[in-house]
Amino acid sequence: MELMITGADGVACKHAFVGKDAVVLGRDPGCHIVLDDLDVSRQHLTLWLGESGLRISDTSSNGTFVGNRRIQHQEVHIEETEELRVGPYRIQVIPQSGALLAEGTPLKAEDSDEDVAPRAPSTALQAAQSPKLLELRRRIHGQLLDTLNLGKLQRDRMDDETMRPEVLEALERLVSAVSAELPSGFDARGFIQELADEALGLGPLEGLLADDSVSEIMVVDPQVIYVERNGKIEQAACAFTDDNAARAAIERIVTPLGRRIDEATPFVDARLTDGSRVNAVIKPLALRGACITIRKFNKNSLGIGDLVRFGSMNESMGRFLERSVKARRNIVISGGTGSGKTTLLNVLSQSVGANERVVTIEDAAELQLEQEHVVSLESRPPNMEGRGEITIRDLLRNALRMRPDRIIVGECRGGEAIDMLQAMNTGHDGSMTTTHANNPVEAIRRLETLVLMSGIDLPARAIREQIAGSVDLIVQQSRLSDGSRKVTSIAEVVGIDEEGKVELQEIFAFSRSGTDENGRAIGRFQPTGFLPSYLEDLIRLGLIEGEDYL
Repeated sequence: MELMITGADGVACKHAFVGKDAVVLGRDPGCHIVLDDLDVSRQHLTLWLGESGLRISDTSSNGTFVGNRRIQHQEVHIEETEELRVGPYRIQVIPQSGALLAEGTPLKAEDSDEDVAPRAPSTALQAAQSPKLLELRRRIHGQLLDTLNLGKLQRDRMDDETMRPEVLEALERLVSAVSAELPSGFDARGFIQELADEALGLGPLEGLLADDSVSEIMVVDPQVIYVERNGKIEQAACAFTDDNAARAAIERIVTPLGRRIDEATPFVDARLTDGSRVNAVIKPLALRGACITIRKFNKNSLGIGDLVRFGSMNESMGRFLERSVKARRNIVISGGTGSGKTTLLNVLSQSVGANERVVTIEDAAELQLEQEHVVSLESRPPNMEGRGEITIRDLLRNALRMRPDRIIVGECRGGEAIDMLQAMNTGHDGSMTTTHANNPVEAIRRLETLVLMSGIDLPARAIREQIAGSVDLIVQQSRLSDGSRKVTSIAEVVGIDEEGKVELQEIFAFSRSGTDENGRAIGRFQPTGFLPSYLEDLIRLGLIEGEDYL
């Protein structure tokens, strides 16, 4: 058989393939047939010849048109006469016997039809795209459970290093028994390792967690996984066998932490042993199956110098923030999701004195302070009976009785904001927290809203005066369109203006002037000319020498 593919420019390209082998079409260079267009997903479509005829399986974001009908995340039978549309490409099937699977690089219609040796796709890519292989994975996984009775093993036994060789040995026997059903050139050794990871660990997530270039893992559903590399999101060539396998991975994460996820509580926040933050949602809330988001913890401790080197700020801004922390200024870091707020909070905490007692409070422990005198507290969800919940606000109130010099709250997202402001204003100078906002002005409004969520009936003027008397700096952390993360503003809270609103004075700002040919943001960090009102305190504490104000 042959595929005749016509692009938006009208140029026709021809690809030959053996019907019994699945052919993957998509934007990723690892696909058998590469369709280079942004409207095409990385692994968009799989086509093969089944017992009932030609079949396709769509796993794309935008779907595939079969004639005039659109399919998405479906496996369907198609007639050889039906035209397929993938993004701007039109695909027609031309029956032809004895052809071989072609290279991914298209052959122009007028070029030679000489056969080319097939390029074997990766095991992970086949697992993610081939329905036949997925069914085989399910069968082997079920046989493994029956063979070793893994379901009755204690969880601590599952983590025993002696368990993996036993599982690998069993998998080798099982895979060998079905070797005739595996595609030619198939990486059986990699397949066995993947099945072992799924039986004992976190399945396809194991390799992604070990990949230092991956900063975030996003499981859309068991068959679709995305990752973030260098600020850019791309689809990973791996998948879970099914929803049960994804659910099992979630259970292995949350059970040791005393948390649970089931139909009654179908979402959970947790963390991995390395500090990476995990959020999971299952059916019935996640309609397509288990959804997992993992924000990986940076194994290497970063400092101000690293952020300067990465281009997140300049030396003057880094120096000013270090001095402000040492001078015990209360700081709120604002920014959007994934902008790097927690990373910056970790970096600023390094400037806290070693002789100070610090209490950290978080939903899922992420902060890694290097000081020895640190008390780390973590909130707790309710148990199966709906009892025993310990909220951030409960921990914050308790922390005030623990004689802290500073309190660091991972994120203010509710009524605990009023307790945080009171702590900042009652002898716990130098405290820090983060919140979600797009700029310093919105960060103030966000704090006002969070205070109202506390249930305390306060007039707007009183809330604003509380904020103005408690917070010293708003540091805006942003993720730009090119994926880079930068401190785009440092503003001081200077008081209440004549209209009764919180007044801000920007000290530093990032001014973006454009985008270069590689899509990177062009701009520069610059001081606004406004000096902080606590400049004399910095001088008196010996943090500023000569006229080096900023």
